[in-house]
Amino acid sequence: MIFDYPEPRSQRTHGPSGYASYESFRPWLRDEFTFRCVYCLKREMWGQVTCEFELDHFEPQSLAPDRKLDYFNLVYACRRCNSVKLDQPIDDPLSMLSSDIVAVLPDGALVSHAPDVNRLIQKIDLNSPILQRWRVMWMRIVDLAKERDSTLFRQLMEFPDELPNLGRLRPPSNSRQEGIEVSWYAKRQRGQLPEIY
Repeated sequence: MIFDYPEPRSQRTHGPSGYASYESFRPWLRDEFTFRCVYCLKREMWGQVTCEFELDHFEPQSLAPDRKLDYFNLVYACRRCNSVKLDQPIDDPLSMLSSDIVAVLPDGALVSHAPDVNRLIQKIDLNSPILQRWRVMWMRIVDLAKERDSTLFRQLMEFPDELPNLGRLRPPSNSRQEGIEVSWYAKRQRGQLPEIY
């Protein structure tokens, strides 16, 4: 469960645009990618939020400078995955890394039936021995917490306390204004936020 990639979706939830700095997209991307790295699924709750997560241009700025401030070219990534990817161009990981295309085996390895996804896994080095051991360790930690310490289990699997209130943000424009109503903050306000994810 902890390394299940999200259900496939055809488009993004949010569509802010017009910001002068791509860092302004951070709260939107945190919500869009459910507070975890799009590549390896590391969660914010498994470490310090500050400086551990970055905004990655999957079409690198060096190759597509016109997409530097394009929300649809940005993903939320941990520092490790972003530093491995560097300036390698890849297809949109949101459309590639989904539950119907990629799975995690009990030994921590990612598997996929799609050649383009296997190329992405190789480019980001998602099947390195270190990452496989890391996944197995976290699967075991979460399993032990679930069996023996329900409070710890909730802490490991719950949403961050500080969910971004996207309704308070005022981007110059937003092509998907309706996304604010399905944001995690809005769900918490309505009492619909799951206890864990």
